[in-house]
Amino acid sequence: MKDDKRRWYIVQTYSGYENKVKANLEQRIATMGMEDRIFNVLVPVEDKVFVKEGRAKRVRRKVFPSYVLVEMIMDDQSWYVVRHTPGVTGFVGSGNHPIPLTDREVAEVMGKIGLPADRKPKVELDIEVGDTVRVKSGPFEGCVGPVVEVDPDKGRVRFSVTVFGRETVAEAGHEDLEKVL
Repeated sequence: MKDDKRRWYIVQTYSGYENKVKANLEQRIATMGMEDRIFNVLVPVEDKVFVKEGRAKRVRRKVFPSYVLVEMIMDDQSWYVVRHTPGVTGFVGSGNHPIPLTDREVAEVMGKIGLPADRKPKVELDIEVGDTVRVKSGPFEGCVGPVVEVDPDKGRVRFSVTVFGRETVAEAGHEDLEKVL
């Protein structure tokens, strides 16, 4: 078979069964000799850092809860193997006609989960524009001021402080700030 028919499909699973479905499907592929039709089974996850009350917590989070991505050549046999795997509720599509992901959608998903090693995970802060923060360390230690900008991709926060009697915008990492209530 030609590889040009290889496409990514979305398979819906029971909630919380994504990894179990992946393991079951990989086992079924091996035992039923489907390696030439079903190539990859993927549970997309991403690393995130949540910051709450000044504490950072690194978490692996499923990008699409209750869904698994499968790269395969769609035919009756491969459809049957995937569809009848324990924990699978069906393919995303209309009826018995699964709709493959577009190349752009695949690139988006892969970009989200295939982060280069030097890139930091996204940071979700409990700090928003307008909140008041106190600097815990660094050159502005002890200063208090309102947040003017939040950059979750870099984990940086810009805030306004008074230095030598003048309003100045400063920037610090989320770990150097605490929210003032």
